[in-house]
Amino acid sequence: MTVTQRRGRKIMMSPGELDAFLTVQRTCRVATVSVDGAPHVSALWFLWDGAALWLYSVVRSKRWADLRRDPRVAIVIDTGEEYDALRGVELSGAVEFVGEIPRTGELCAELDAVETLFARKNFGLDAMPHDGRHAWVRLRPEKIVSWDFRKLGGA
Repeated sequence: MTVTQRRGRKIMMSPGELDAFLTVQRTCRVATVSVDGAPHVSALWFLWDGAALWLYSVVRSKRWADLRRDPRVAIVIDTGEEYDALRGVELSGAVEFVGEIPRTGELCAELDAVETLFARKNFGLDAMPHDGRHAWVRLRPEKIVSWDFRKLGGA
């Protein structure tokens, strides 16, 4: 995973800031490559585990079809209304599919902690509700670019 960036080092998040930001944010925008080569962007809840971004996607969606054909993705998580409060992260790389498709709750040690954390964060539950319509993809980012305009000191 690359977390260095040439441009914008002054506003780049530290590894600790990056983890803290990604842990509390809920919604990301996922850009995939459509069959005709055009980008497709959709919003989705996510979980950050400190090394990977986990997405729980509907398997009968354009996003899922795009990822099955071409696993390359760019994901943006950002917040802030005023210019000097903008913060965000862009992560990119290729996703991996984890667990059964669609997910029905079969035992999968790799998903135990992920599903518990995701259920607590997004549903307020201690166990993941499986509906047989979603499945997991994991992005271990090859590149991370971040920004925190609050570091500009009132620009």
